[in-house]
Amino acid sequence: MSKQFDVVVIGGGPGGYVAAIRCAQLGLSTACIDKWVNKEGKGVFGGTCLNVGCIPSKALLDSTHKYEEAHEKFALHGITMGEVKMDVPAMVQRKDQIVKNLTMGVATLFKANGVTALEGTGKLLAGRKVEFTNHAGVSEIIEAENVILATGSVPVEIPPTPLTDNIIVDSTGALEFTEVPKRLGVIGAGVIGLELGSVWNRLGSEVVVLEAQDSFLHTVDQAVAKEAKKLLTKQGLDIRIGARVTGSEVNGDEVTVTYQDSEGEQKITFDKLIVAVGRRPYTEGLLAGDSGVNMDERGFLFVNHYCSTDAPGIWAIGDVVRGPMLAHKASEEGVMVAERIAGHKAQLNYDVVPSVIYTSPEIASVGHTEEQLKANGESYNVGMFPFAANGRAMASTDTEGFVKIIADAETDRILGAHIIGPNAGDLCQQIVIAMEFGSSAEDIGMMVFAHPTISETVHEAALAVNNSAIHKANRKPKKKK
Repeated sequence: MSKQFDVVVIGGGPGGYVAAIRCAQLGLSTACIDKWVNKEGKGVFGGTCLNVGCIPSKALLDSTHKYEEAHEKFALHGITMGEVKMDVPAMVQRKDQIVKNLTMGVATLFKANGVTALEGTGKLLAGRKVEFTNHAGVSEIIEAENVILATGSVPVEIPPTPLTDNIIVDSTGALEFTEVPKRLGVIGAGVIGLELGSVWNRLGSEVVVLEAQDSFLHTVDQAVAKEAKKLLTKQGLDIRIGARVTGSEVNGDEVTVTYQDSEGEQKITFDKLIVAVGRRPYTEGLLAGDSGVNMDERGFLFVNHYCSTDAPGIWAIGDVVRGPMLAHKASEEGVMVAERIAGHKAQLNYDVVPSVIYTSPEIASVGHTEEQLKANGESYNVGMFPFAANGRAMASTDTEGFVKIIADAETDRILGAHIIGPNAGDLCQQIVIAMEFGSSAEDIGMMVFAHPTISETVHEAALAVNNSAIHKANRKPKKKK
């Protein structure tokens, strides 16, 4: 007799494990399948985010940020010290320990909530059945009332730069360097490319970023994108826009990359090359031909606004469905689906999903960009406030960037916010909360913000929308279309 559960989740990343835990909390018998195996050969949950994505990359970013501060900024505070060195293997070991702690934490949460953890692969069959195959190759059929597909995504590979063991690597390989490469190439000036490029640039790598697009961070509000390019270039990143890679050749311990730009064919040699051109849905072996779940030409599974697929009782969340590939978006979709399976009327407001790039300074945004509103012909007002005018930022010697808030010209309702500067991700979340409740810029302007705090920049930017900023000169307001 096959095993039976109320819910089977295929995929144990930030979408899948959160969905499984919430289902169990709601009284549903739940199993979660994941095939991830760690460096020690043990099955673990947490997916890309915990194992080789969000968490380990932020660990390296934090370590290198502290190194950069000690190396370049402590003297400004009157702190003197001897020669500052970075022990790269120790840095990587710290990163690995953080990953281990968090993945063990997921296992603990599964036990605490009664989720059955199944280590191996899952394949959706017809009739809400799942073929589970463990790491030893033994298969069994599991029946479920509902199945949640949460298999995530994998890095995109491109023909001109086939991956090697240690010279040409993807984002996963870039987390495992044991020494600082003298010359580092990064293909792709997106979130992953800029974050990983920043890590090794801070430690002394000569970093060249090759971006095929003719604009920098083309999906980001362009005032922020322009500021980001200026500041990252100032830090030492050599960002080359309109540079389309056409080939590569590995010679010994280096690789020569060929690319086309406005001046024709170019060649450049690196010690390491990171391919960071995006990610694609991971659905290999996931669906039987008669599963009833459909996907588009790019491999994304079709779902409605509530993440229900074309097959009854089958749901899909996270990177395998439409929308931005963000861990927090996947997690909240997991909660929504669990709630709906349990009979609740849960929903997710996709208009207020924030995104963050963890460079230094951070870049964060939510809602519409100014370019999108212009294209739609909407009338709006903009309020901006620089960190250079914020007392706490001055005291912290962290004054680069600004907060930008966009509000409807008639209703004053906040339409978007875009921040580059210290704690941008945390500051943006304040505006996310405001937008979720339909707040106006005036609403934020009327709130009391503690002084001195970095968050006062949000207060002042909101006041600036209506020409009422206190700590900067106001211009005559103009309605923009």
